[in-house]
Amino acid sequence: MKLPLKGIIPPVITPLTDNDTLDVKGLENLIEHLLSGGVHGLFMLGTTGEATSLSYELRKELLKRTSELVKRRVPVVVGITDTSMDGSLKIAGYSAELGLDGVVIAPPYYMPIAQEEMREYLENIVPRLPLPFLMYDMPGCTKMHMSIETIKKAKELGAIGVKDSSGDMSYLYALIQEFKDSPDFAVIAGTELFLPETILNGGHGAVAGGANVFPKLFVDLYNASVDRDMEKIAILRDKVMMINNTIYNVGKHTSRIAKGIKCALSVMDICSDYMAMPLRRHGKEERKKIEQYMEELTAIMT
Repeated sequence: MKLPLKGIIPPVITPLTDNDTLDVKGLENLIEHLLSGGVHGLFMLGTTGEATSLSYELRKELLKRTSELVKRRVPVVVGITDTSMDGSLKIAGYSAELGLDGVVIAPPYYMPIAQEEMREYLENIVPRLPLPFLMYDMPGCTKMHMSIETIKKAKELGAIGVKDSSGDMSYLYALIQEFKDSPDFAVIAGTELFLPETILNGGHGAVAGGANVFPKLFVDLYNASVDRDMEKIAILRDKVMMINNTIYNVGKHTSRIAKGIKCALSVMDICSDYMAMPLRRHGKEERKKIEQYMEELTAIMT
C-alpha cells in the first residue's frame, strides 16, 4: 500500500438480506459502483458497515468476497475494533490471510477507558498485528476522544494514519499541525463536510459515508480541493450539503444516517436495505421520502 493513504475511502455499508446472510449480489453491485466512481480505497467493517452487529463468520464472508471482487484494484482496510483484543486480532489475522492492506483500530467500545489505558492497549496489540494500522477516533461510539498524545504514541508504534470522526474541527486542525512534518502519516476526515478544509490545510482525504451513494461527487470534491479550485469546491460542497439535509435527515435517531445510505442504495437497486439487529430499516413513509430525495439529488448530480 502506497503511503500516505489518501483520497476518498468510503466506509462501505454491509449489504444484508437478513441478520445472518450477506447480500452477495448487492455487495458486487456496490463495489463496482464505488470503483467506477473513482474512489481511492475501501474501508470495510466500519461504523457505517455495522461491524459490531455482525457475527464473526459474516464479517469473514464479507472480507473474503470483498477481496475476490476488488482484486487489488484499490487498497482495502478493515475495522477490527472489538470489546476484546483477541477478537480484534482474529479479524486482523484473517484480513492478512486474504491479502488485504491494513487494519483500523478504535478504542474497545463498552467500558470507558482512560488515555493511559488506550496507550497501554496499543503497546500490547500493535506488536501482534500482521498488517499496517490506522487509528480511528470515534468518541460518539467508543466513549473516548483520543488525545493528540495518544495518536502520537500510536504513530511511534507504527501507525500509518488517523481517521478523525470526532466532528471537532479544531481537533482535526491540531492533528494536521502535529503531523505536518510526517509526510507518510495520513490525517483523514471522518466528517465528510470537512473534506475541503482537510485537504486545503494539509490533510489527506475523507472516509465519506455519502460516497457509498455518490462516489464521483466526493472524488470530484477531493480533486477540486487538491487543485484549490475554490469555485468548484463551493459548487460541490453545496451538493454534499444537500445529501446531509435530505437522506441523512429522514428519521429521528442517530442511526438515520446509516439507514438513509442503505435505503438510498436500495432505491438505486444496488443492494438490500436490511439493517443488522438491533437496528431496523426505514419504514414505508421514510422510504417514500428517500425515493423523492434521490430523484431530486440524482438530477442535480448529473
